[in-house]
Amino acid sequence: MTPKKSKKTAPALVGVAVPDRAEIVRLPNGVRVVVEPVPTVQSVAAGVWVDTGSRDESEAEAGLTHFIEHMVFKGTMKRRAHHIASRMESVGGYLNAFTTKEHTCYYARGLAEHAFRALDTVTDLVAAPTFPDGEIPKEQEVVIEELKMYEDQPEDLIFDRMEALVYDGHALGRPIIGYEETVRSFDKRALTDFLGTHYGPEKLIVTVAGNVRPDKVVKMADKMLGHLAPRPVPTRAAPGSFEPRRHDERRAIQQAHLALSTRVFDIHHQDRTVLGVLNTILGGGMSSLLSQNVREKYGYCYTIYSYTNHYTDSGDFGVYVATDEAKTAHTERLIFRELDRLAAAPVSAQRLRQAQAQVKGGMLLGLENLSSRMNRLGRQVLAFDRVLTVDEMAAEVDRVAVEDVHRLAKTLNDPAIYSRVLLLPDGTDEEG
Repeated sequence: MTPKKSKKTAPALVGVAVPDRAEIVRLPNGVRVVVEPVPTVQSVAAGVWVDTGSRDESEAEAGLTHFIEHMVFKGTMKRRAHHIASRMESVGGYLNAFTTKEHTCYYARGLAEHAFRALDTVTDLVAAPTFPDGEIPKEQEVVIEELKMYEDQPEDLIFDRMEALVYDGHALGRPIIGYEETVRSFDKRALTDFLGTHYGPEKLIVTVAGNVRPDKVVKMADKMLGHLAPRPVPTRAAPGSFEPRRHDERRAIQQAHLALSTRVFDIHHQDRTVLGVLNTILGGGMSSLLSQNVREKYGYCYTIYSYTNHYTDSGDFGVYVATDEAKTAHTERLIFRELDRLAAAPVSAQRLRQAQAQVKGGMLLGLENLSSRMNRLGRQVLAFDRVLTVDEMAAEVDRVAVEDVHRLAKTLNDPAIYSRVLLLPDGTDEEG
């Protein structure tokens, strides 16, 4: 992975100047570069997205994508670990990364004057990591401690348990962090082989938002990543059929934690936005049906919400609540009572308008934050190979009708289609 001098071929422009000014350029080797200039700010957010996540691992590789995300910070062909760690912090910025089921992102924030330091740093992590042998055992211990941390947090643990039910037997059902036994098995060859297979230029997207010139960003991205040779793109296996299941577990916790979830459609489905509005009405915030009834009317919980996950070929919808063990059965009935109400009769036009305003407001508030802008660029290009404008997204929300929400609600109110996970106190003190 030694960097080579980039070719002098000018990158081919495949789409520019969409209405909210994000620009998309595809380099000759397939790397996509997405730039959204924001000249009114004095900072920049830069990221490199890899279209690879934990679902792209074999069972023996569980957690490898996340482990690579850690290990690239341990050294590259250009920098040692301590140089990487201080690269952005020494100029008042920061550097980080995250892994999801379907992608990995390395990102940096800094002042506009350090935009190319940020971009150079994140592209270097992807293009030329060295995976020092001596760092692998130490980082295995770090990741295992991270795994234990999640095991100690029931609101995180319950979703790992739920995904194992909803995507039983598929990589989407495994925790992103993996398992202690798989993490301990990783060696340098496993890391380099996975990187060579899954970090090809066709799977890389550079995203930059802030006070930058797009042409300079493209030139820098070409310099850093243009030497990467195209390679075959691995295919993904779709999840199998869904069969609702239940899992009860006792742990050293104080509250009962309940999650209900069912399989829905993928991110490309025409009802994706309808479900987003329905989700907002049911469990999106303090004014939602679940919050107003389960929390405010009955006082049964502090936290309750509904959620959606959409992947390239599947998705899920569910509800989470933490409550007293004695109240779990009634709480579950109250949740389905609200789903039944949505299915029995259309919501009012006023409630629909309120939910639409809430969804659109969240979009616009996100534009106030450069990191959110950079994330939006990456996620949209990964999902749709283009950037949706704010006007497009708002219009899509506005097109959702009362009848759409009612139609979809009638497919989601049957308790028999839901998997259930219930974490219960085991009767011991959490610290005992």
